[in-house]
Amino acid sequence: MNPSEMQAAQLAAILGPDPAPFETLIAHLMATSNDQRSQAEALFNLCKSNHPDALALKLVVLLQSSPQPELRAMAAILLRKQITRDDSFIWPSLSAQTQANIKSSLLACLQREDTKTILKKLCDTIAELASSIVPEGQWPELLPFMFQCVTSDSPRLKESALLMFAQLSQYIGDILLPHLSTLHSVFHQCLAPSAPSEVRIAALSATINFIQTIESPSDRDCFQDLLPPMMQTLTEALNRGEEATAQEALEMFVELAGTEPKFLRRQLVDIVGSMLQIAEADQLEDGTRHLAIEFIITLAEARERAPGMMRKLPQFIGRLFAILMKMLLDIEDDPAWHTADSEEEDAGESSNYSVGQECLDRLAISLGGNTIVPVASEILSAYLAAPEWQKHHAALITLAQIAEGCSK
Repeated sequence: MNPSEMQAAQLAAILGPDPAPFETLIAHLMATSNDQRSQAEALFNLCKSNHPDALALKLVVLLQSSPQPELRAMAAILLRKQITRDDSFIWPSLSAQTQANIKSSLLACLQREDTKTILKKLCDTIAELASSIVPEGQWPELLPFMFQCVTSDSPRLKESALLMFAQLSQYIGDILLPHLSTLHSVFHQCLAPSAPSEVRIAALSATINFIQTIESPSDRDCFQDLLPPMMQTLTEALNRGEEATAQEALEMFVELAGTEPKFLRRQLVDIVGSMLQIAEADQLEDGTRHLAIEFIITLAEARERAPGMMRKLPQFIGRLFAILMKMLLDIEDDPAWHTADSEEEDAGESSNYSVGQECLDRLAISLGGNTIVPVASEILSAYLAAPEWQKHHAALITLAQIAEGCSK
């Protein structure tokens, strides 16, 4: 048997009725051995270029029926890669029957899958395909399916639908616009304190992503009343000690502050007050506190989209200033440095120190000298009069940052 005949026989076995050879191929794609993996990749790519329909259907069967979670997860990832709109986008070359099979199978798998990590991968795969074909009207069943899931009694299905809404908003915002009031009530229910925390964080993501796609300010303002439960989702995650979830929520709020700061204006005092409380809470992780600070600085920097919004809150600027200066105290001294041969500019500095320094600079640039100097002078005087060298150092660094920021 010559090499090309051998290859043809291999492909026939992999794509044949016995599932074992295909499962072995997918397992080899995850192998630690480079040789095994590169051989499997070569065979997989041959299947893709010569038999795209058979390959796609095999992946669907694996996703639906493999008892091994790692194979189902890999099938979801590989299927997503095949239907991503890039150089290797095989969707248009698949038969209508294969396309219909993939669409219905993905939705069936989503309803049946109960392994959380695989569910997330499935949501990614569905959203990836939907972003390409829903705008062209090629998947009319998807939106009713998502609404059915998000209003079901299953937290798992609710979360999955919300994750897909979050990912798809930027692609199908226009298609969702006629459903504004339904989406509002769905998001409201899913952000409620009675909803499980996974559902609430997915609802937060869906709400923030959707708000960013709404062009009409009056349509956007319909979602204003969701801000209190959105903030509650964040603060309650912190109260439960779920800092990873809280950081995820904070990152979403930072994004919202950068893109739609005006959406926050009516609740600004409450939101900025809550963010300052987070930034002041020493018992929280530095990463959590830094994100809360990032939110406030991002708002201060949003001058073109929301001019002067933060300047109207001088009491908050003073608190933020105090937090940032306190971060500059997070520095160590080592007697050996006084006789060191080389000068290391960052020696002794912590991440708190560098974040504090950077944020003071950004704050001075965004608010300007007239706003910053009156707030700063009181704290600076106290720091300069204090006995600790760290406070003198912090005051001098702060003066330098303000001078640099205001000169810009």
